Amino acid sequence: MKYRQLLASFVLAMVLFLFPLSAQAASSSSITRSVANDVKGKDYSGQSLVGSEFTNLKLENANFSNADLRGGVFNGTLLEGVNLRGADFSEGIAYLTRFKDADLSDAVLTDAMMLRSTFDSVDITGADFTNAILDGTQVKKLCVKASGVNSKTGVDTRKSLGCK
Repeated sequence: MKYRQLLASFVLAMVLFLFPLSAQAASSSSITRSVANDVKGKDYSGQSLVGSEFTNLKLENANFSNADLRGGVFNGTLLEGVNLRGADFSEGIAYLTRFKDADLSDAVLTDAMMLRSTFDSVDITGADFTNAILDGTQVKKLCVKASGVNSKTGVDTRKSLGCK
């Protein structure tokens, strides 16, 4: 019996190795598809964008202030001049995303995974990064300017980043 299970596992592994399935997210990106041609300066302020995906876009000067972006995804996205003031990006993913001249003040970024993302000239006054995962070099860069307390969570920005 164990021989059959081992053989079946091996055959399945070989089939998947030789004929891999294409990887597609369980929740397709209606946002990415619907705004792909018109994203510069787009106003998403105050909107519920829970679980939305923004992939390989230039979201220059877009306004996400006070938006509900919980569980959202920014993948390979340029967020230059973007307003995320007061946005809730908890449990979100920002992978290979560039935050440049962005306003993250008073944003909630708890439990967000933000690996391989960069933060250049950003305002993080009062942002809550509790349990967020960022590259160590980016944390050090953010700690230099970290200040304030988040108005929603009451958490100190420096403490949420683990600044010394």
